[in-house]
Amino acid sequence: MLKVKDLNVYYGVIHAVKGISFNVPEGKIITLIGANGAGKSSTLKAIAGLVRPKGSINFLGDELTKKPAYRIAQKGVSLVPEGRRVFANLTILENLRMGGFNKNPSELEPLYEKMFELFPILKERAYQKAGTLSGGEQQMLAIARALMSEPLLLMLDEPSLGLAPKIVAEVFEILKELNRKGKTILLVEQNAAQALKLANYAYVLENGKITLEGDAKELLENEDVKKTYLGEM
Repeated sequence: MLKVKDLNVYYGVIHAVKGISFNVPEGKIITLIGANGAGKSSTLKAIAGLVRPKGSINFLGDELTKKPAYRIAQKGVSLVPEGRRVFANLTILENLRMGGFNKNPSELEPLYEKMFELFPILKERAYQKAGTLSGGEQQMLAIARALMSEPLLLMLDEPSLGLAPKIVAEVFEILKELNRKGKTILLVEQNAAQALKLANYAYVLENGKITLEGDAKELLENEDVKKTYLGEM
């Protein structure tokens, strides 16, 4: 579905992503793991059109590198940003409406119902301002908002950041359920153990380069991964 080739991202003189290449097959969960500053978030921003990269990003045969972010979203790529970035002064329903910017008004109601079925807590608080929600509820809203455009590829940047372990487990269970229903997912995550348990295939980024890749379950047992990312000696 997604083919990234020789991707480079620069912020001025800083070379954040250094010629990485990877694939995201349809119907799979692919994860990028690594420490802070490894280039994971920059990679997602490049795919989403939020930064202008060098190299090739091919989505279903269409080159994305020179397209603006809204066109990439219309093509079927949706990003749940790090820090959730919900619209705090808008209600849950209004946040969802923003996510469905590419939909006709007649299409919105069934999509709201789908989101409320997936996230029942949001239905209870549909007219509550998003800024009053807990961190976990805001993360669920951010995912629901991204799903409102019915993306073919759902990308998530650090969805577990700042959440209690119980909420993290809930969020990852929702991602597993979405994938079971056919959603293709590209996940950036510092919680390597959770990400590797969820994903089909993983890439390890260090200092902007891919240093290791493989079946996610096999990387869970890799001694270097255990020592560096799972806190095991």
